[in-house]
Amino acid sequence: MSDLIQKLQWRYATKKMNPAKVVPQEKIDRIIEAVRLTATSSGLQPYELFVITNKDVRAKIKPVAWNQEQITDGSHLLVFAAWDNYTVERINMMFDLTNEERGFKNEGWENYRQMLLSNYPARDAEVNYQHAARQAYIGVGSALIAASYEEVDSTPMEGFDPAAVDEILGLKALGLRSVVIMPLGYREEDQDWLAKLKKVRRPHAKFVTEIK
Repeated sequence: MSDLIQKLQWRYATKKMNPAKVVPQEKIDRIIEAVRLTATSSGLQPYELFVITNKDVRAKIKPVAWNQEQITDGSHLLVFAAWDNYTVERINMMFDLTNEERGFKNEGWENYRQMLLSNYPARDAEVNYQHAARQAYIGVGSALIAASYEEVDSTPMEGFDPAAVDEILGLKALGLRSVVIMPLGYREEDQDWLAKLKKVRRPHAKFVTEIK
């Protein structure tokens, strides 16, 4: 665990990535797997992950993301895209998958399915999207931790036009909406103003409250 803490101290939101350095596929695979294994509410996994290496696609995304250079200088771009709504089909898909993988049906689990089916699809679509987006952020956290463990630089970004990214990637037709984008790559320290600055976080005493 101390090794992980050291790597979290090492990571920062990289401002300049080296376009000549490519993250090895095996590292990308482990980062993706960490996201896939991430916890989500009711185990529904209400978001999908897009991994973009295509330079033309990333070049289209860059101008609708404040022209942040990491999008094209990094070797990979992750896009976290949440379900635009909870539907009967989507909820049943995940419950059926669970039953198939486990090889049996559980009465309590099936009762829980019916509870979700009676509540989630009836809610406003925007309420459901916001809930799904919060689940995607859990995956964002996992990606940040996994990338730091692999000593891969990452920069989570909300600074982009979601509607424009959705259009570029054709997400609306898939029932998805972009939430966060995250370039992955390797820092170019001599050109990154943030690289050598001290990492600053609130001290433990002003961040953690223990209730005993």
